[in-house]
Amino acid sequence: MFEILFPAWLAGVLLTFVTAPLGAFVVWRKMSYFGDTLAHSALLGVSLGLFLELDPYLAVILMTVILALGLVWLEHRTNQSVDTILGIIAHCSLSLGVITISLLDNVRVDLMSYLFGDLLAINYNDVIFIAMGVLVISSILGFFWKRLVSITVSPELAQIEGLNVARLRLVLMLLTAITIALSMKFVGALLITSLLIIPAATARRFAKSPEAMVFYAILCSLFSVTGGLTLSAFKDTPAGPSVVICAGMLFLLSLYKKEHN
Repeated sequence: MFEILFPAWLAGVLLTFVTAPLGAFVVWRKMSYFGDTLAHSALLGVSLGLFLELDPYLAVILMTVILALGLVWLEHRTNQSVDTILGIIAHCSLSLGVITISLLDNVRVDLMSYLFGDLLAINYNDVIFIAMGVLVISSILGFFWKRLVSITVSPELAQIEGLNVARLRLVLMLLTAITIALSMKFVGALLITSLLIIPAATARRFAKSPEAMVFYAILCSLFSVTGGLTLSAFKDTPAGPSVVICAGMLFLLSLYKKEHN
């Protein structure tokens, strides 16, 4: 049991160090629909990866990055609202992914593992891949941290101070896209946004600064990963959804605690 659970737990712990700070930005900037769009489009990346005989998770990373860039391009070339554009991209890419998979001959695809994660199938090679991704993302995030906080708190003031708001928004969107792709095997395409949002939303109720919010979000994520894997081990529940349920329980407890303070 230890040999199965430890790589999964290690992967979850590593991911918390990027999902927590990026989740804080997703909550602050109300970007949850953006995360959902990229998560839904991940299935298209999987199908194209199988069609082109590429590693599905590498294809997911490429697809989410391309769609993030495409969204930025569309924002400046249409008068439609961002929510409308995101809705079109999410449903079209998800549908196209399902159609592409249905056209593949002699290829068996376990959609459940991509939609809800296959956490217990994570091995040490996956952990190394995730660790490299986390290192790159966290380094870039640390480099841009103060500027990203500035454009989140007051985009107008950041513009006056000489910051390139559009470029920084693009950096944030690309980091979020890569993180979603990186986390897909952990909790799946349909649940990945919850790993970003729920711990950050829980932490927001206690934190008094951006850094404190990230710290509390990391703690919430660590408890969720550990609790979810423990539940999965003893009750044989799906690992990815169990992690999300534990995160949701922590959020409900935070509401109770606040109401009784």
